[in-house]
Amino acid sequence: MATSNAVSSRLRAVRTSKRADEPSSKSTQNVFERLPPEILVKILSLLDPSALFSISHTNKLFYQLASNKNLRVTWELTVTDMSGHKTTLGLSWSQFSETSLTLCWCGGDCLLSYEEILILQLHGVRRIALSHPSLKKLSRRSLMANLDMQSLTKCIQVIGQDQLVQLKLLQPGLIIGLWRHESSVAFIMFTLHFYKLVERSTQGSYDCSYVEPVIQPPFDDIDPEYGLHGYQLHIVLHNSECKLMSESFSQLFCHRAHISDGWIQLTAISRTNPSQHIRLLGMPTLPWKCEALKGSVENCCIMSLTLLDEFRKPFRCVTSPVSMELETAAVSYDYDGEHYLIQYKDSDIQVKMQLAKMNAKRQFVISLIVYVSVWFVNKHFSRDY
Repeated sequence: MATSNAVSSRLRAVRTSKRADEPSSKSTQNVFERLPPEILVKILSLLDPSALFSISHTNKLFYQLASNKNLRVTWELTVTDMSGHKTTLGLSWSQFSETSLTLCWCGGDCLLSYEEILILQLHGVRRIALSHPSLKKLSRRSLMANLDMQSLTKCIQVIGQDQLVQLKLLQPGLIIGLWRHESSVAFIMFTLHFYKLVERSTQGSYDCSYVEPVIQPPFDDIDPEYGLHGYQLHIVLHNSECKLMSESFSQLFCHRAHISDGWIQLTAISRTNPSQHIRLLGMPTLPWKCEALKGSVENCCIMSLTLLDEFRKPFRCVTSPVSMELETAAVSYDYDGEHYLIQYKDSDIQVKMQLAKMNAKRQFVISLIVYVSVWFVNKHFSRDY
């Protein structure tokens, strides 16, 4: 009941603010805006996870409604310590962006010290509504990540810090914030791309992740460069508070003769073409909050990348926190400020973004190149490059 009252209060505040900015009569109001919040929550509780996820992006009102914890989909983090004891944590806060979702669990007394964590498990939780209100709601869990901390320690990267916390990137899409000069965990943050997010959150089991069906593109034995052209890229840089960049690029290609060291190169922004350079809408920072404390780590943000093939089907989708590193040698003589590099790398794809900083408030992306593994291209298109 307390949760429902809180949601109702927030929704009435949204409506009051909207009426103040845009006066309108009841006759012109959307029919949904005239319904009591309790009725709207009841209606949304009948939707399946996919529909609920989609409607949350319609407007601010529906986002508030779909975020109600009494509805069906949420996420839980299970932490296993060295003795095998498991602790399941409810979500502290979440943030939807254009193409990704950020989930965060704050420490308090619930999280172990960093050295005591053995396994991290992320589950999507689908609540099953029962016919009788007196019956307790059931939940079905779908495994989304099962991470052995011992194996992850070999590739940990410190991507930034402020006066209070240090951010450690354990793997793409997962950072742990540690209190500086201590081993205790301040927060654990996952970043998830929207692609197949509903399926991954609801269609696996407690022990097994959702397995995406393999759909091969049409076979082509005529085009000598099939699988090397027609790519479309959409890339977003953002943090939990604002969007820094959102751009799309079409008709990206790489000639067969230019394949090098097992990678094909797709150039979206050329360093030598100033007309392609893009100004960021803000400075890369990664704000964080944990109970009563909050801060912001400079030169960090979240990158969300969507690469489509020539049939406009998702080819590779990536979301991960990234850091911006200072480059000692200037990479462009058109900009006399400091130059920085943002990089992402996994076994299938690499992203290299170069930036030039003109002053404290002006920063430009002067180069953006995506490298795709030839092995990944061959597997997807049944080729032998």
